[in-house]
Amino acid sequence: MDPKTIDHDIVIIGSGPAGLQAALHAGRRKANVAVLGKLKNSSLSRAHLENYCCMDNTLIGSEMLDQGKVQALRAGAVFYEEDVLEIGQESDGSFSLLTESEKHLKFKALILAMGVSRNRLNVPGEKALLGKGVSYCVDCDGGFFKNQTVAVVGNESAAASGALTLLLIADNVHLIYKELLVSDTLKNQVENSDIIKHPGLWVKAVEGQESVEGLILSNEDRLKVDGLFIELGAKGALELATRLGVSLDPENFKYILTNKKQETNIAGVYAAGDICGPPWQVAKAVGEGCIAGMEAAAYIKKN
Repeated sequence: MDPKTIDHDIVIIGSGPAGLQAALHAGRRKANVAVLGKLKNSSLSRAHLENYCCMDNTLIGSEMLDQGKVQALRAGAVFYEEDVLEIGQESDGSFSLLTESEKHLKFKALILAMGVSRNRLNVPGEKALLGKGVSYCVDCDGGFFKNQTVAVVGNESAAASGALTLLLIADNVHLIYKELLVSDTLKNQVENSDIIKHPGLWVKAVEGQESVEGLILSNEDRLKVDGLFIELGAKGALELATRLGVSLDPENFKYILTNKKQETNIAGVYAAGDICGPPWQVAKAVGEGCIAGMEAAAYIKKN
């Protein structure tokens, strides 16, 4: 076995309310649980709650997350505060993933609780050219840019790993970032690659008529590109889910389909919280996380 491979029963991707509640319930059932993700990236960390059952005072989201982590740790969960870059299923039915610091995790059950991406640049040309060179998913659309020039914008692991992936496809890859907030391992990979780096800059506008033709950067420079990948934050929830063949809602392809046990169409894979669709409420996320944690723990005991 690879000395860097770490075995767990259950891996939970996402450390928001759904993921933390799932970790608490799975851990209390004596499962070996790992939680991946950064608490600060949860939308709850920047929110206040006034409509949570049985709590009469205003709740501060970041404090709720901190307390949730303490509870999950007390139940035996292990936390890796880093992003997931790759995920797959092994021939024996188990799962494996790679983190941004090159940790390899192997596990029997997976709970997807990453929320949904609401990150947009909100710059001129972005909306008009969506699907015409503007994309939010390197894994989904990268293959359309073979032998072309592309740019990736973002400060975190999704942008860095996406740019490295595009090196295998495109002729030229630009990475635009204010500050590269990734692990030392991933940062070294970017620095020692052929990626054309634009540190301290951002995208101010996307230019083009029928398709993307170029970008205006925050220093007013113009950059000629055929495509722009907007990768803000960690690897997108749907990118990871679709790699495993998890079914999405047939109408919008935005959310993961689950049954009342929070099971997906893939045995051993569960989902909870915003990634399962609206309403965007902490109460819903916590309830689904509870069910997913219990069901995943029951699954690994039977398998």
